[in-house]
Amino acid sequence: MEVSSGLSPKGNSNALHREKDEENVGPNPENVELETVSNDFQSDYHIHSLSALEILRETVRILRYNSTGFMTIVALLICPVSAVLLSNVLVDESLVKRLTLRLLLIAKSSGLPLNSFIKHSCQKFSEMAVSVTMCFPLFVTLSLLSKAAVVYSVDCTYSRKKFDPSKFYVIISKIWNRIVLTYLWVCAVLSGCVSLFLVLLVAVSSVFLIMGFSSDLIIYAAMFVGLIFSVVLANAIIICNIAVVISVLEDVSGPQALIRSSLLIRGQTQVGLLIFLGSTIGMAFVEGLFEHRVKTLSYGDGSSRIWEGPLLVLMYSFVVLIDSMMSTVFYFSCKSYRMESANEENEPVLEALTIASASTDVQ
Repeated sequence: MEVSSGLSPKGNSNALHREKDEENVGPNPENVELETVSNDFQSDYHIHSLSALEILRETVRILRYNSTGFMTIVALLICPVSAVLLSNVLVDESLVKRLTLRLLLIAKSSGLPLNSFIKHSCQKFSEMAVSVTMCFPLFVTLSLLSKAAVVYSVDCTYSRKKFDPSKFYVIISKIWNRIVLTYLWVCAVLSGCVSLFLVLLVAVSSVFLIMGFSSDLIIYAAMFVGLIFSVVLANAIIICNIAVVISVLEDVSGPQALIRSSLLIRGQTQVGLLIFLGSTIGMAFVEGLFEHRVKTLSYGDGSSRIWEGPLLVLMYSFVVLIDSMMSTVFYFSCKSYRMESANEENEPVLEALTIASASTDVQ
């Protein structure tokens, strides 16, 4: 089935204004706030993209309008994954220790000094690798479904509609395969980046060791490689996040979604990096609090964990929600800018899927 490639907030608003004038319907109190949201969004949107702060403000306005729907997504889809991630309940400590030991042996053979920083880095990397592997079934089901639900909710907001679970079920059943395919490609790309970094780190360290440099110079070189890798990984994550959004809103998937994402955000990478930096800092802050307050520290008999644990899980879930919403708004920002520059206007893809499904049911 051929569908249009994208959704323009401006196009949706204009179409809805025409429908409203044709039907001569009076003002609906439920749409007053969203009317402001749409108008505010358009007022910032004259052939210039939104900044990271403007995207955050737009995200807050969307969240206020459809708070019930987004809170439902948090409670049913995001919180369970966040609780498992923060608690590391699925992580096998024996695997973490074995992987940490192997990384330390590789680091030592490459000439890196086994100081506290290297040991801590190997420990954290091992925990992350084991956690991601063990939690992959959750990521490819609940987490991916939550991202799709967030994208659908933002799309509904720009269409001045409430979140409809039945419509979402119809849509997700039609596009789930392409979302999963895109996510698998995302995992492959990120895994390739990490693997390339490890190979490059070992190679650089080994070359410096063979050339007779001291361990201090070797660790400085490793830190330089790590700095470059962090920038590359951040850009890759931004492209991958937008690719998932594209796989929901457009009829593309897999490598095509990744290529389209890289083209779409061209020239807007700085905004994406700021969004990624803010989300990463927020998640790391909550993870640190959970590690210190719940896993390590407790008052008396440990009763503080009863309320601090769920509170931090909720905070982490909220940060994940905001990150997904900002990625979606960032997509709309880039898309609207490209469409206005090219004087194009597209119809909503998800709405087209819903209409097509309804027509099929009638027949």
